[in-house]
Amino acid sequence: MKSIRRGQHMITLVIFLFIIAMITLVVKIHKESAFYMTHANQQVLGKVYDRSGDVLFDGSGEDYEVNYFLDVGNLIGDDKGQMSNTLVARNLDKLNNYSFATGLLEDGGKAAIYTSLDHYANQAVYNAYNGRKGCAVAYDYKTGEILVCVSLPSLDVTEGYSNIANFESGTLISKNLYGTVPGSTQKVSTLIAALEVMGADTLFSKSYTCTGEYMNKGGNVIKCHNSSGHGTQNIQEAIENSCNPFFAQLVEDEDFPLESIREIYRNMGYAVDDDEPDTISIDGIICQKASTTLVDPYDFNTQWGCIGQGDTLVSPVQLMMWQSAIANGTGKMTMPYLIDHVTDVNGRASDYAKTEYSEEIFSPATAETVRQILLTNGSNNYTYSIDGYSVGVKSGTAQVKNGDEENSLLAGFVDDSRHPIAFCIMIEDKNGGSIKTEHIAQVMLDALCS
Repeated sequence: MKSIRRGQHMITLVIFLFIIAMITLVVKIHKESAFYMTHANQQVLGKVYDRSGDVLFDGSGEDYEVNYFLDVGNLIGDDKGQMSNTLVARNLDKLNNYSFATGLLEDGGKAAIYTSLDHYANQAVYNAYNGRKGCAVAYDYKTGEILVCVSLPSLDVTEGYSNIANFESGTLISKNLYGTVPGSTQKVSTLIAALEVMGADTLFSKSYTCTGEYMNKGGNVIKCHNSSGHGTQNIQEAIENSCNPFFAQLVEDEDFPLESIREIYRNMGYAVDDDEPDTISIDGIICQKASTTLVDPYDFNTQWGCIGQGDTLVSPVQLMMWQSAIANGTGKMTMPYLIDHVTDVNGRASDYAKTEYSEEIFSPATAETVRQILLTNGSNNYTYSIDGYSVGVKSGTAQVKNGDEENSLLAGFVDDSRHPIAFCIMIEDKNGGSIKTEHIAQVMLDALCS
């Protein structure tokens, strides 16, 4: 009898384990079927929309007017495998019109991604470049919603890749996500570090003289863009004049030890010297973080790096994010996002975005001082070129391609609670045409604020 009972217990256990295994299998199939369908030839993808309901990607293959997706082509991407660091490529599972329960819904599937982007503003910014190369990104520094993210050259994904061999360099990436030479926009980071180390009173009490060039203590010459020099200046004037000799002397100042600069830069997200480079994830899209090399306060490349050349690289997205920490007056960055929410194959909405902030990367006191410095620069120098907006800004000229070309950059924010916009704009080869970053900013803000 005991052996019979043991046999019955064993059979019951086997049946129980079989039922558990079947339930697990069904749940696994139900959860993962969408993933496998998006990686199969029979996938049917849903749409990506902008904040107003304009289509930014359509997996159904429906016809759209030529170049309708050109402004966001290398950010939104598609499912063809040619671009991996795009919204569609990183979120294929959210667009799949298939579920284990309903099967493949070619006509009735409602899977979609609803983004924070403004298609009208992106098109306006793209057109404002008038064929020039570069990139522009803007977001709401209160919420984190990315509104504009244009990178040129770009592509209309509906046109396909048959001519890929002739695509211009950079067509298949959004340059906003990758490190670039920041030029004098880097001086904002050095300003932040100086305020954190010295405090506002000490920093504003210091002045240095620019004669057009400065022989640093290492015996190397730091040249100013103004060959006649700027004379004796304080920090406000040096920011407005974007004076290289001033910042070279600031880096050499005994009240501003290099190890402190390293520490503040690291707090801001730089990989310094041999640090392992890190990234920012924006709804699965990877954005590079800043990096630089700082070896000696009297070293030419170290000073040049703090000025925005040398080994320093920063993505336009991160330049924009630092502006949010300044504009909000908190020293905390508003973390950017693209996906507002998604709907599944049955139209059920989920994954609603929420505003998130970084840890404090510099003090609120520093944020407020930098805010006022940049607003003063905007008021004194950009009132007419960016008309109708109170902006805090810092421009930059970046030498690239071994000094053969110069890129123009502008990072800033709008000081208006109705339109809390932070932005970064870059124009490549600034001497190759008459378009200026201020013109792009004007078009962008007009499109977003109208």
